[in-house]
Amino acid sequence: MSKKRKGSSGAESAVRLLERLNQNYLKIHTNYENLYWKSHMGDHSVDGRFSKAQLAREAFRSNESFSASVREALVGAKNPEKKKLEQWAWFFSKYQTLPQVKQIFEQIVKLEKVIQQKQSSQKEGYIDPRTKKFISMSRAQMGDLVGTNDEETVRKACFVALEKLALTCTAEYIKLVKLRNLYAVALKFTDFYEYKIRTEESMSKTELFEIFDTIYNKTKYAFKDLRQMEKEKPGLRLPWNRGYLLAGDFTKEADQYFPFEEALARWGTSFMRLGIDFKNGTLQLDLLDRKGKYDNGFCHWPSLVYFRSGKRVPGASNFTCNVVYGQVGSAEEGYNTLFHEGGHAAHLLNTEETEACVNNEYPPASTAWAETQSMFLDTILSSIEWTTRYAKNHQGEAYPFDLFEREVRRLNKLSPLSMNGISSVMEFERRVYEEEKLTKAKLLKIAKDVHRKYSDTAVTSVRLLSVPHIYSWESACSYQGYGLAELALSQWREYFFKKYGYIVDNPNVGKELRKMWAYGSALTFPECVKLATGKKLTPQPFLKAITSKTPTVLKKAKQKIARLSKLKATQRPVQLRANIKMVDGKKVIAGNENGFKNMTRLYAKWLQTKRVKGAAS
Repeated sequence: MSKKRKGSSGAESAVRLLERLNQNYLKIHTNYENLYWKSHMGDHSVDGRFSKAQLAREAFRSNESFSASVREALVGAKNPEKKKLEQWAWFFSKYQTLPQVKQIFEQIVKLEKVIQQKQSSQKEGYIDPRTKKFISMSRAQMGDLVGTNDEETVRKACFVALEKLALTCTAEYIKLVKLRNLYAVALKFTDFYEYKIRTEESMSKTELFEIFDTIYNKTKYAFKDLRQMEKEKPGLRLPWNRGYLLAGDFTKEADQYFPFEEALARWGTSFMRLGIDFKNGTLQLDLLDRKGKYDNGFCHWPSLVYFRSGKRVPGASNFTCNVVYGQVGSAEEGYNTLFHEGGHAAHLLNTEETEACVNNEYPPASTAWAETQSMFLDTILSSIEWTTRYAKNHQGEAYPFDLFEREVRRLNKLSPLSMNGISSVMEFERRVYEEEKLTKAKLLKIAKDVHRKYSDTAVTSVRLLSVPHIYSWESACSYQGYGLAELALSQWREYFFKKYGYIVDNPNVGKELRKMWAYGSALTFPECVKLATGKKLTPQPFLKAITSKTPTVLKKAKQKIARLSKLKATQRPVQLRANIKMVDGKKVIAGNENGFKNMTRLYAKWLQTKRVKGAAS
């Protein structure tokens, strides 16, 4: 038997504390996430238990005794225990509150569940402009019709219906804003927005909006081009016309190259060629739209990666979206989800950190860095080199460069406005939480004013009230994560192109992604950006990309395609090191236990039974 090293009793005490914290948190986290999934997939019978699970999780995170025990154990601690204890100290520092604040949080949780139930059970559909009859239809499908239906009266009818649905919970939202501000002020923050940006990104509102106000001021010149285009396309600035007149024809023409029944195979192949896998984790995917289901894509982890007796235990991830199978343009959401949410899943299922508190998506995790991973993979899917290599119609014909060129020639002049959708949500929430006495009239005015500023539509809209993120504690006042991620991923893409010359199907890129994923959420956003790219965050690569002239965009696109064409695509069977289940609510449709290809075949066969009648525009 070896001799005990000096001070080993203290180290053993730290080890026991760490074991207790990890075991307790893992149990609480898994219970919360399982109920989160069931509720958001439409089973609201669990909402009472879900609320209790959320409060139990908050009680753990804000536990003063646990925080004090960690601080005490840190005195004299040595690595590796010291590093682990510091991670837990960082974790607990994000959640310490006062008793009266915990009472406010309980009210917030209760109100959020009321809003969720009300939104998921509301009657959805539009009034047919010809028959004047109500047409039952989900928000997802109406959104697709606004962008692709050839009849302006139908597009307008869907827009009007969506505007009405956006107002469903205005009274509850005003109460929610008040409660969240009370919570934040009690913790010595100016308001809830300040609380969230400080907690998640360690930034102030001033620092954040200096970045995005600068971007807006440097790119708003493109609104002149929008107004000039309106002279050629009358009605362009009407909100039910803009998407259709700008890109509706492109959406319909491109749709044939993105059959949803091929999405799983293309996603799996693309990830595998990049060298991305899920380190023996479990994936559960629910991709189709249905009544009562949460109206937005997301990825959560019911089982976190953790270590037992020094051995790594793989985690599990659930992700979802709302594809209307058969609706023109809707398959794109499914493809995007596989890359975006699949990127989220790969990130935290590849972590090598031992402590559960830095293996999840909640603070101290950076929302911006988490979104950098998913949105980086979005850019692979949307790239012309991926599209021309992977996107094919049922006849085997590849996506034509001519279609891309026509789209660029029409739309590239509006590319400088590409951050505006994100910035509008940010400014909307900032102004809402800064309003001292928020009323319905003030709320609607803010929504309309901000929408007008960032879209320049001829008719105002309250669509910002339909953004699902604003109603949830975790995602409210966190939309800046997408904006910061846009800057970071542009910087990362520039780094990869300079280093390797190409990104799609490049295993070296996947290797560097996995290197960063190994840190889980143990680093701050600035630390991650510097470690990944070798430089501090800067908006310059993003601004350069979105303000490039059309000839430059087309020239670079041809160069990227030519570079990738020199690489022979591997044809081996897809292997992602994951146990995958395709589900629809509680029903399991297919799994990969007999191979990835067999799973895609079974899922594609099932999809044929789910095609929405009359969905196509």
